[in-house]
Amino acid sequence: MTDTGSTSQATGILAGYRVLDCSIAMAGPFAAQRLGDLGADVVKVEPITGEWQRHAAAGGAAGNKINVSFLSLNRNKRSVAIDLKSDGGKDTLYELVKTADVFLQNYRPGVAARLGVDYESLKAINPKLIYISISGYGEDGPYKDRPGQDLLLQAMSGAMNSSGRAGEPPTPAGQYLVDAITASTAFEGALAALLHRERTGEGQLVTVNMLDSITTLQMQELSVFTVGKVPQERSEEPHAHVYIRAPYGTFKTLDGFIALAMPALDELGRIIGEDSFLSMSSEIHGWTHRDELHRKTAAKLETQTNKYWLDAFAASNIWAGPVYGYEDLLNDPQIAHNGTFVEYEHPTEGLVKTPGFPYKFSKTPPQVYRGAPLTGQHTREILAESGISEERIDELLNSKAVGTPSVEIAAAS
Repeated sequence: MTDTGSTSQATGILAGYRVLDCSIAMAGPFAAQRLGDLGADVVKVEPITGEWQRHAAAGGAAGNKINVSFLSLNRNKRSVAIDLKSDGGKDTLYELVKTADVFLQNYRPGVAARLGVDYESLKAINPKLIYISISGYGEDGPYKDRPGQDLLLQAMSGAMNSSGRAGEPPTPAGQYLVDAITASTAFEGALAALLHRERTGEGQLVTVNMLDSITTLQMQELSVFTVGKVPQERSEEPHAHVYIRAPYGTFKTLDGFIALAMPALDELGRIIGEDSFLSMSSEIHGWTHRDELHRKTAAKLETQTNKYWLDAFAASNIWAGPVYGYEDLLNDPQIAHNGTFVEYEHPTEGLVKTPGFPYKFSKTPPQVYRGAPLTGQHTREILAESGISEERIDELLNSKAVGTPSVEIAAAS
């Protein structure tokens, strides 16, 4: 378990790079957190009142000083609180830009330019800057002013119509899917642009949008539609993916649910005692008889327990597995073996257990260097590191162009 109350120095693969994170909500902060996990010095630039996500607690999990939404997306960052609408605040940000390698923002199109923090403005200050701009639908175009919200993008992407029953409302994913894949895309873009800069010395603008991110995630599905000319048609019975043959989905058992993935029909029929499957072709009837296959499989699987079926399927190399809730996931031995979750002590939130890192490096492993910061927790520290005098910092604090936490909160951190 890590104690992040200290000011430990990052030693990861991106140590030595500075990222200015001016983003809000999930996609941008999650991308910046990934950079911080790899050792980058991520400076979260937020308003004096704190970033929007500080005031929007997912699941109602409010926390002590920091809600769980913000806590989960902003570890390995320091916070500087700046009023970008003030002259002093804008000038302060420009000083920070001189020291930065990456600048990341997800303002609505046009807002960065109005604030004077668009790519051209910052490039003039630091030509080697990697500037990551995240939007909902694109930097321009007919939808540029639409709200880039996860559910709306899931709906527009076509993904909801690739599972479930025909005639029933399309079902969204149970995760913030578009935000998450956009964050990963922005993270990849930042790494690629940094590699290019290492080779050439050039900074550049990298634009990422949520619509393209969720669309390109469906590489196989959309290619089956565009190249293979296979229509996206849902079955009468619930089916987990329109472009995979039946049976494919989750099925009720005597004591729970299991997932079953495209078994050979003759072998499935033998195991579950459904003789009609024995003469069927998996690659023909698996497509043409989806509803029948689902109904007959479902009826048979309800007669025995999860363990009975999982053992039977494993013995015949049929792909099947348990359907977990979060408690089951936390207690799974493979999750424990992988070290998927990390634990650390946060100065105000106490013991935090949260998903860790999706990658491993033999020489430079990612780690939790610090928990999510309080608003402006590191304002004075960051400005001093950037060459701003103590006298000037005091002036900025007195004019409220920048901010720090209250004395009480600062002492707790």
